Amino acid sequence: MVWGGAAAAFLIWRPIHDSTMRYGIVAALVIVWAGLITRLWQGKAGRFAAMALPLVAAIPFLLPGKELDRAKLQSDYLKGMRSFIGSNYVWGGESDRGIDCSGLPRRALRDALKSQALHGNGTAARQWIKQWWFDTSAKAMKEGYRDFTRETGIGGWMTKLDPARLEPGDLAVTDSGRHVMIYLGAGEWIQADPGPGKVLVEKPGQDDNPWFDSKVSIHRWTVLDAR
Repeated sequence: MVWGGAAAAFLIWRPIHDSTMRYGIVAALVIVWAGLITRLWQGKAGRFAAMALPLVAAIPFLLPGKELDRAKLQSDYLKGMRSFIGSNYVWGGESDRGIDCSGLPRRALRDALKSQALHGNGTAARQWIKQWWFDTSAKAMKEGYRDFTRETGIGGWMTKLDPARLEPGDLAVTDSGRHVMIYLGAGEWIQADPGPGKVLVEKPGQDDNPWFDSKVSIHRWTVLDAR
């Protein structure tokens, strides 16, 4: 049980979000739960508590669904991304100890969903677990993987995009599918840039960044889309 708890803590601390982390945390928690059952089985109250734990953990995901507060979701999402400004770039990362280009919008959106889930919104809780389990790379965002994102029909060279057609939070994925930048509004874009190795906010045509010379397509998280 102790080893299972230590393994779960390590995987949560580790900045990289991958299948090792996801499956590892599930396995570690099962080990902890099995250890609790073994230790508490002799007592009736302890046995009941150990058996009830999975049901208690599942409650947020079984709550009735509610309409998402999209305005708050968008606001929390944008604030969440800004909170990572200056964080180090780590490929596959999804934490303030290291984050990559697709991990930045994923993590910020999940944190925004979590806020509504903790206020009793089952829809937000189920979206959170779905987003956490099914990792979404920049390429997957471009392809609309699992309907997490949709195409807006907007695209072209970064320096020639019309800001009036964009929504804060929109995802600009390069044609290669290797990189994603996120629109913050007022002409500003945020990205976890592997070049300088950190999260930064810049403006095309004003800041000299090689990614701004890219051709991109614009995509939008479906949970933020009012359509």
